[in-house]
Amino acid sequence: MQTIETMQPSARSDIFVHNPVSKEDLQDYDVIRRSIEYLTHNWRNQPSLEALADHVGLSQSHLQRLFTHWTGGLSPKGFVQAVTLDHAKDLLDQSASLMETAFEVGLSGPSRLHDLFVTHEAITPGAYKSKGQDLTIRYGFHPCPFGIALAMITDQGLAGMAFCDPGGEQDALEDMCSRWPKAKYVQDQEGTLPYVNRSFNMGSWSEDQPLRITLIGTDFEVRVWETLLKIPLGHATSYSRIAQHLGKPSASRAVGTAVGRNPISFVVPCHRVVGKSGKLCGYHWGLTRKQAMLGWEKGHKAV
Repeated sequence: MQTIETMQPSARSDIFVHNPVSKEDLQDYDVIRRSIEYLTHNWRNQPSLEALADHVGLSQSHLQRLFTHWTGGLSPKGFVQAVTLDHAKDLLDQSASLMETAFEVGLSGPSRLHDLFVTHEAITPGAYKSKGQDLTIRYGFHPCPFGIALAMITDQGLAGMAFCDPGGEQDALEDMCSRWPKAKYVQDQEGTLPYVNRSFNMGSWSEDQPLRITLIGTDFEVRVWETLLKIPLGHATSYSRIAQHLGKPSASRAVGTAVGRNPISFVVPCHRVVGKSGKLCGYHWGLTRKQAMLGWEKGHKAV
């Protein structure tokens, strides 16, 4: 039976009592989220900065500063270009040969492979089949560039990363707990904070001190997630290409399901997988958040 310490199940809405998130951080992401939604729906009209500023209720100069700071230098116009279907198609084409190399032999240089900064191990199949029984998972909610991050850790490392907006904490927690319903859950804001800080600070990504993660899933899911770790920053691949790499060219749908069940979002970069046509397909934590991640990475990669 699932156990969550520090609160009764009916009181999960109180999880922020001991560690409230930064209102400023969340307000910034709310502006970014509303901006992205507006730009996504109106990109064909190439909306002006003035129109966007009017929509979100800020001055043009304030919005420009906030947007470029958040993205690491990408303007609203640059973001529009980054989320268009044509750009996604080009990105897939440009990444094709690169991804084949990445899958097979690895890379170095400006587009260092994501897995150089992450060390991972898969939990035993028995622990997964037992639905987390005898497994203790500590969790905490923290502000991040994409709203609120729910980090979940075991003694082996980061096991879960989920996202929500203010008010969605309970749903996010229940969603993640349902993956391993027999595990024991303990709130640990202090213990999870370093994992969140390292996940979203590119300056702390280091081969010498890689971020430890643990993958909890079926053998097939783990293979898919390990493949996701090989997608370099600023590049994308498709479900069908992953299926081909795994030697199962007809398993695109199964790959899509496994990608959708990735428990360590952003760190295991399932947001870098798009449809064969280049379309940005659905994302468990919201398509707007997926677009935000891709735009944020594009801006920070240029720094």
